[in-house]
Amino acid sequence: MDINEAEAIIDLQKPELYINREQSLLEFNKRVLAQAKDEKVPLLERLNYMCISCSNLDEFFEVRVASVIQMAAIDPKAVGPDGLTPNEQLELISVHAHQLVDEQYKVLNEILIPKLASENIHFIRRKEWTEAQQKWLEAYFNDELLPILTPVGLDSAHPFPRILNKSLNFIISLTGKDAFGRNSGRAILQAPRALPRIIQLPAEETGSGPADFVFLSSIIHAFVDQLFNGMNVKGCYQFRVTRNSDFFVDDDAIDDLLLAVEGELAMRNYGDEVRLEIDAKCPDETVTFLLDRFEMSRDRLFLVDGPVNLNRIQEINALVGRPDLKFPSFKPVVPQQLERSKDIFAAIKRHDILLHHPFESFSPVVEFVRQAAVSPDVLAIKQTLYRTGADSPIVGALIKAARAGKVVTVVIELRARFDEKANIDLASKLQEAAVHVVYGVVGYKTHAKMCLVLRREGKQLRNYVHLGTGNYHPKTAQIYTDYGLFSCDKELGEDVRRVFAQLTSLGKVTKLNKLLQSPFTLHSGLIDKIEREILHAKNGKPAKIIIQVNAVVEEQSIRALYRASQAGVEVKLIVRGVCCLKPGVPGVSENIEVRSIIGRFLEHARVYAFENGGDREVYASSADLMNRNMFRRVEICFPIENKKLQSRILQDLNLYLKDNTQAWLLQSDGSYQRLKKTDDAEESVQAQAVLMHEFQ
Repeated sequence: MDINEAEAIIDLQKPELYINREQSLLEFNKRVLAQAKDEKVPLLERLNYMCISCSNLDEFFEVRVASVIQMAAIDPKAVGPDGLTPNEQLELISVHAHQLVDEQYKVLNEILIPKLASENIHFIRRKEWTEAQQKWLEAYFNDELLPILTPVGLDSAHPFPRILNKSLNFIISLTGKDAFGRNSGRAILQAPRALPRIIQLPAEETGSGPADFVFLSSIIHAFVDQLFNGMNVKGCYQFRVTRNSDFFVDDDAIDDLLLAVEGELAMRNYGDEVRLEIDAKCPDETVTFLLDRFEMSRDRLFLVDGPVNLNRIQEINALVGRPDLKFPSFKPVVPQQLERSKDIFAAIKRHDILLHHPFESFSPVVEFVRQAAVSPDVLAIKQTLYRTGADSPIVGALIKAARAGKVVTVVIELRARFDEKANIDLASKLQEAAVHVVYGVVGYKTHAKMCLVLRREGKQLRNYVHLGTGNYHPKTAQIYTDYGLFSCDKELGEDVRRVFAQLTSLGKVTKLNKLLQSPFTLHSGLIDKIEREILHAKNGKPAKIIIQVNAVVEEQSIRALYRASQAGVEVKLIVRGVCCLKPGVPGVSENIEVRSIIGRFLEHARVYAFENGGDREVYASSADLMNRNMFRRVEICFPIENKKLQSRILQDLNLYLKDNTQAWLLQSDGSYQRLKKTDDAEESVQAQAVLMHEFQ
């Protein structure tokens, strides 16, 4: 049977075969929130997971919901692969998002706060303040808050103020008249972002416990009347507005990308409103007033039982010195071949080196750039930077190299969402040190993670490369799982050089030896490899696909995987977040399993493994199976050719496929079920814990 006959029999483009992307993303956040309910997770880490689910939901509204709202206005009849119009998607989002928010506050109020109290960590409510606490908090209000709080009474001379994205605000109901005889009945108070949202009570002055805290909102509620001398405060209610934070830069109409991004950044805090959160105790009349002011419908209204910004509770982790309530400390290791050799280039020259972060340290990557910066044999360094920081040791090494007279070229992607300001600052710092800074290719984000070092060795020039699945960020490398490869393979080094030439100059697409690169060969290359597995299966040869990514969205790739399943190829997908593919559909995806691992570390690696009739191929990449990664970004996908390193990655993948502790299986209806042991005799497997133990 021809490989496309199955698709002709069953239409693989039917909307019923695709899970809505936004629903899948909300399902991911449900899995994160489930960690906050897991008794096996340390208590302060459970609180952290709850906060992460909230910050994720913020970004979901700022970016994803905002884009669906825009599409509803531009083309309300447009449909995605799942067949839903933008308005139908918004209805679906509203139902699932409200369920998630209700669950977040339930977890906080009914599980975490009581559990924290049992550990002598208290959030003291106003009605529970002692006289000493009340006195101290009033002094705190007068000394620290009163001088910087600026209430705005609403009248014709004081229109409703512009509300900053995700800021803490209060709407206050008033009676009486002020010194000028005015009273509109309402005022708005905005809490500056610089203010801490949680205040620790000093034990020596208030007789409080060692970990007693009060919410900033509680203090403002208690003493807000002092801001309105002679008037009566009838009510004070928190609210927060979430705005569209995804900005648009017209690639065809800009002369300077940096200036264009800077201009858009200034507007990010005042984009269109997409969500309104209000204290559940707020009277409906006031709720209606706010909805009218923001021109929002009730489906985007969230009435909450607690602080309107749960993310800021994350501050507790730094304020409470209780290691017994946190994950045990873990120190990443340095591979032996690098520990034994002070010369990192000599170690790489012996054979390729694979790093698996955070189980293995990120320090060799820093050392690679540092040694390149000081080595008299190094002539040039080229590197991509997507998310890093101006204070990064890698940045320091690049600056040192430039000042030493080496040719240093850095490709900075300015439009790394929510890191734009940091990247602009970074670009300026590098340019001041005479580093050649470019911003990639207009219209295509540079998301590839690669570093190239050109070194003179006798009469020969040799390229050394580091290629990764994650960013050059030492801090995130401690919490994100990623792979990194060191190599001085001649063809691989030449490929990386050619990709850098594309990014920094002008020219036609050049043929690459080993790398797959988007937007040119990555998508077609992966599809070809899936089709090859189909042919192997039809010819009775070993055929299997294992893919580990953050998201599976791109329709052509999904259809190719469906065809592989129909041909009898075993397909295992390890997808941390969004997955639009439906497993287990009769006649379509019975041979596909999709699992998500939610654990201590954020699964971030991208790996594509193919059985290939017994001649296995393993690729690592910066790209997920998403339209943007395949067609609108510069990405690389690099082969792991060393058989020993290849086996290591396959062993890791198989370990994740055995996880029965932190794994969730995707169902064909888009929901997830947590995998549990089938009987007491079955061994518990927690992949991340096994890897931590093995590397230690």
